[in-house]
Amino acid sequence: MEDKKQLKEKDKNKWKYRKFFWRSWAIQASWNYERQMNMGFLYGIAPILDNIYKDPKDLELKKEAYKRHMEFYNCTPQTNSFILGLSAAMEEKCYENRDNFNPESINAMKTSLMGPLSGIGDSFFQGTIRVLAFGLGVNLAQNGNILGPILAMLVSFIPSYAVTYYGGKIGYLMGTKYLTKLYNEKLMDKVMYICSIVGLMVIGSMMASMIQITTPIKFNNFVLQDTLDGIVPQLIPLSLTFLMYWLLKKKIKTGWMLSICIIGGIVLSSLGILK
Repeated sequence: MEDKKQLKEKDKNKWKYRKFFWRSWAIQASWNYERQMNMGFLYGIAPILDNIYKDPKDLELKKEAYKRHMEFYNCTPQTNSFILGLSAAMEEKCYENRDNFNPESINAMKTSLMGPLSGIGDSFFQGTIRVLAFGLGVNLAQNGNILGPILAMLVSFIPSYAVTYYGGKIGYLMGTKYLTKLYNEKLMDKVMYICSIVGLMVIGSMMASMIQITTPIKFNNFVLQDTLDGIVPQLIPLSLTFLMYWLLKKKIKTGWMLSICIIGGIVLSSLGILK
């Protein structure tokens, strides 16, 4: 009886692994400038949420879960499956322990992992595997060998397939196993705290690297940008981010915020204040 139960559970999990795998490939299909891959991630986890909250009385909880995964998200598609599997395990645990599980820990975990996994994924798949695969393929193709493009695609696909499939599987199994242990040992609050710190570090680094705004203002030997960097590096991008956050808290619509950025950028650039 126990063996049949375990087999049934394995078959059910295989269905999840397939969802993590196939839907990770489509994560960039609905990429957007505001929250990037958030809709792609929701598309990936939606079947799991539908299975968890299949009772009509859980409709409001299901809506909350859908909304939870519409937050900003960006990760290498191949390594995304690991976060997808881990998030699925956390969503199941959240449903089973609604009174003790903090749903915010799910997004905190996603935010803390997407930066490091993107760094590893982009370097490995875009900076290494793709270069090697197509470098080899081009050399063969230049000699008229039809195996050139075929080999390039295969060398690119095989590691992507392995990491995407097993990443989702490992993420889910690890989440299922260790979440139970964390709750039994009452360590979840500490994990949440650590994830929040790492998440803030990721967001902070994104501000500095993605918002490229400086000021060219100078007075004789006084360079305003150097002074600002001496106080707080990337102070202007940080201030602009806080301004956007403040506008969001004031319920300002995204369209108005984009207009403020575009018009404000044009005006300030024409006045020589920003570049």
